Amino acid sequence: MSALPDSNDTNSSGTAATNAAPLPDAPEMPQAPVEERPAHNISGGLGLLIAVLGPLLGIGVLLAGVAVGFDPGDRPALGIPLIVIGALLAIASLFAWNGVKMVAPGEARVIQLFGRYVGTLRTDGLRWVNPLTSSTKISTRIRNHETAVIKVNDAGGSPIEIAAVIVWQVEDTAQATFAVDDYEEFVTTQTETALRHIATNYPYESAGDLSLRDNAESITDQLSAEVEARVGAAGVKVIESRFTHLAYAPEIAAAMLQRQQAGAIIAARREIVEGACGMVESAVARITAQDFVELDEERKAAMVSNLLVVLCGDRTPQPVLNAGSLYQ
Repeated sequence: MSALPDSNDTNSSGTAATNAAPLPDAPEMPQAPVEERPAHNISGGLGLLIAVLGPLLGIGVLLAGVAVGFDPGDRPALGIPLIVIGALLAIASLFAWNGVKMVAPGEARVIQLFGRYVGTLRTDGLRWVNPLTSSTKISTRIRNHETAVIKVNDAGGSPIEIAAVIVWQVEDTAQATFAVDDYEEFVTTQTETALRHIATNYPYESAGDLSLRDNAESITDQLSAEVEARVGAAGVKVIESRFTHLAYAPEIAAAMLQRQQAGAIIAARREIVEGACGMVESAVARITAQDFVELDEERKAAMVSNLLVVLCGDRTPQPVLNAGSLYQ
């Protein structure tokens, strides 16, 4: 039996009365070395046409040179120049294949020329770029990262278990490629770091103040802001975050459950006593106002005691029949 509401209860917490302010010790990441810009390109259909027809044209010129021959006779020899031109044309056309790039929806191509960033292809379909360049495929789709369940101490020092899911997307492909070694691993590490930081700054539960259990929506907004501050240098945008697991650590879960149960019992008893007192007061006032039976103070006290026992007891009362008079 758990001492904590499940993830559905956590995610459906009401909005806090006040929004959580950004933490003063949020990290400041270094400036990214490059920013994304579009790469120079032409229609992939034109480039594909050049890459297909070029070798055929080159082979045709080469065969024409062979047919002309090498004997100059009365005219300059044309065979050797035609063969050379045909061979170069065929090789250049085949090399042009390297410039044909296919970009799928939700993907981009980061283009480099001899190690220098020259731009990014985001237009889906066939595109043709400088054949001397190289390209790196990078996904721009929306992705989820769910952290493992980690154990931390909350602001009050109690050990808790917490996990979250972050919805993120690559916004700047150049920064994601060149600012960090591996942007996916970077997002994973920084998300867990931010989650630990947030969890240690708030108590699991608190009366009046922000707490992880009661104000999950406000605190996850702050988690999103901190994660975005950490991964912004890698060109990543955080869309939202949510807690997927929140519970006391097993070693104190039983004790915390007993405390919660005791609090619930006390609150229920308080409601019962308040309701019973109101009913008894109403009954005594009505009997006194209608004056259909006369009760002295001692009998009123006895009636109040009996009514409170009946109304506040946790078992069904057993009636006792009085076979004598009112006073015996």
